[in-house]
Amino acid sequence: MFQNLQERLESAFKSLKGQGKITEINVASTIKEIRRALVDADVSYKIAKEFTDKVKDKAMGQGVLTAVSPSQMMTKIMNDELAELMGGTTAEFELPTGFTTILIAGLQGSGKTTFTHKLANFVKTKKSKNPLMVACDVYRPAAIDQLKALGEKIGVEVYAEIENKNPVDIAKKGIEYAKSKGYNCVIIDTAGRLAIDEQMMNEIAEVKKAIQPNETLFVVDAMTGQDAVNTAKAFNDRLDFSGVVLTKLDGDTRGGAAISIRYTVQKPIKFVSLGEKVDTLDLFHPERMASRILGMGDIVSFVEKAQEQFDAKKAAELSKKIAKNQFDFNDFLSQLNQIKKMGNIKDLLGMIPGAGKALKDVDVDEGAFKRIESMIQSMSPAERANPDILNGKRKERIAKGSGNTIQELNNFLKQFEQMKKMMKTMQSGGMKR
Repeated sequence: MFQNLQERLESAFKSLKGQGKITEINVASTIKEIRRALVDADVSYKIAKEFTDKVKDKAMGQGVLTAVSPSQMMTKIMNDELAELMGGTTAEFELPTGFTTILIAGLQGSGKTTFTHKLANFVKTKKSKNPLMVACDVYRPAAIDQLKALGEKIGVEVYAEIENKNPVDIAKKGIEYAKSKGYNCVIIDTAGRLAIDEQMMNEIAEVKKAIQPNETLFVVDAMTGQDAVNTAKAFNDRLDFSGVVLTKLDGDTRGGAAISIRYTVQKPIKFVSLGEKVDTLDLFHPERMASRILGMGDIVSFVEKAQEQFDAKKAAELSKKIAKNQFDFNDFLSQLNQIKKMGNIKDLLGMIPGAGKALKDVDVDEGAFKRIESMIQSMSPAERANPDILNGKRKERIAKGSGNTIQELNNFLKQFEQMKKMMKTMQSGGMKR
């Protein structure tokens, strides 16, 4: 995500390295490169020019700080201004305590249906709502089946009428059904439409007018760049939506939509979606996204994801085992499963400052986890609990049973021992402090 933009901005800041202070001359070339980088990332020239003029004014107004280099100063200014451009503060997703209706709109192929089920799971697990999804895409044959299949995975019912081709009528009946069955949140998935399709645009406007939703969210594919921004404006002019959802941010996106859509439509980005899995939906934090764009990581989001899988009691037990040098393969497998629940590994590593740059050309093989799991699962309970008893004969059996070579098994065992030593050293170091 934003890899090319990160590299271009980093290159722009290099001209300030070694400079004693910020001057009109050395800032000019840096600002020019920043503007080019933003335009190449599919930010409109008007927005890029206005943004870089503001950055330049801020930079020239800074006093000389002996403890901060010009490149560090420029990075800080860029970080603050990028965050401001994308909304400044996080737009919280607060729902009323009573009955809630959410309307989902967007282009064809933007990921509306996938987002609808992610949002249903979000309001169910994090907002304590009892949601019902309503299928109002009457044009795409497989849309209802897709939503029902996704609903089954998260235990959320879908209201649909196969023969009815009137989305306004379906939406109204879906709300009536929800109220009669005790649901307190209705999420309405609509058909994808083109901004230039007047009939379809009138239709979605009629749905909104008929149901008066608490939230109208516009779903946009971040990979479509400036086109997405222009489309959002066209939809907002008709729908006056309450927020934007950026999907496919895990793809090869240039970043233009994420950076400039808030400025263009003056509506907050409320969610970002980074994959197909149901839990890959996050609230949008402008300041964290700015840090990631500048290659500074997003350690806050990383910690939050870790805390979602964190079990304080198990952590305390694990800490005692590490102190006694009793960390075994069962513990390792448990930790591995917790990491996998946090999401895509390369995306997670990109949240750690410096890791994204270090891994830009590295293919993080998620299959490596499966190989390790197969090795541990091929061990007997006694072998998992007592790594020291693994002799040649046992290793041969484990390697064969897991479909790995003896060398691959030995490499893993060596890494496991090194990790145990490092964990014990780190913990004893923490105790001394």
